[in-house]
Amino acid sequence: MANYIEQSLTKLKEFEGCVPWMYRDTVGKVTVGVGLMLPDAKAAESLPFLLGTRPATPQEIAAEYARVDSLPPARASAFYKSPTSLELPQQTIDEKLTAVLHNFETDLRAHLPHYDTLPDPIKLALLDMTYNLGPAGLFKDFPHLIAAVQSGSWAEAAALCLRRGPSAARNNWTREQFLSAVVTTIQAEAESLLKRIRRLIRQTWNAIFGPRQ
Repeated sequence: MANYIEQSLTKLKEFEGCVPWMYRDTVGKVTVGVGLMLPDAKAAESLPFLLGTRPATPQEIAAEYARVDSLPPARASAFYKSPTSLELPQQTIDEKLTAVLHNFETDLRAHLPHYDTLPDPIKLALLDMTYNLGPAGLFKDFPHLIAAVQSGSWAEAAALCLRRGPSAARNNWTREQFLSAVVTTIQAEAESLLKRIRRLIRQTWNAIFGPRQ
């Protein structure tokens, strides 16, 4: 079964899209993979782009960056693809995205010291919101949500996680992660209570009838 980082990677590809060639995003930045912004040609040259099956040269990468950067922004990603477009291997895309998620977790731990003890669905929801908003945006614009997470109030967090911009499907998925933690918490508390009741019954039996042989 995939761990929560692997699950997060899969969902972010679904929500953000996963494009192996360079394109221009909604604000005109040259981008690749799952929203990996390339500020300049040097940044692109640091990545192992392929031309067909062979590694692209730095000159080819710089030329492709310049070509894409000259095109109109905010078009569908297929608009920027040409027969000679360079592409990043899927493994590299996954490695870059995983590194971004681990960096976000560093920010989350700085604000939520008990982050590592949170249920996996809560981590999934927080990582999605952090990827979408940035760490600063999450902690600045959603202080009541963060307070709810700190107190373990998952239903309240679910009611406070709506963002402007992401699709309804994405917002609903994030909300469902918070709500699923409510069920998990109730189940854990019920199991703990049942264990205490069984222990009490066993202690009472032993006190009245003696230990079972």
